[in-house]
Amino acid sequence: MPGIDECLLEAMRLPGARGASVVDWTSGLALGTIGDSPNGDHEATATEAAELARLAAEHRAFAPADGNDWTQEAAGDKSPPVEDVIVTSRDGYHLLRFVPTTFDSSVFLHLWLDRDEGNLALSRIRLADLADRLVLG
Repeated sequence: MPGIDECLLEAMRLPGARGASVVDWTSGLALGTIGDSPNGDHEATATEAAELARLAAEHRAFAPADGNDWTQEAAGDKSPPVEDVIVTSRDGYHLLRFVPTTFDSSVFLHLWLDRDEGNLALSRIRLADLADRLVLG
């Protein structure tokens, strides 16, 4: 099971990967970064991506159809109502994948892909696997 550094190295092996980070979306802090940042500043990118992740995770529009409040679920099964967020820009893709944890589930993986070289479907599948295997602590 990979830690943060190993997880980021694996993410950068994906075709078209330009940069990756592990971010705490409650604080906006990057817990680890690798590669390039879209705006040249990993910390600013982490803060901006955290705002987007927070919007997706905390708003009822993205809640499961059963209406369960994820913050009230039993310990060991706390995860945001969304699995990932994909943002498409003119030159790239941004994938934000929430990491399921047994505690507060406030961490996500952010992968920045080159639009011409990246494979969005493959990256989404591999990022999901990485998120499931990521060991925090």
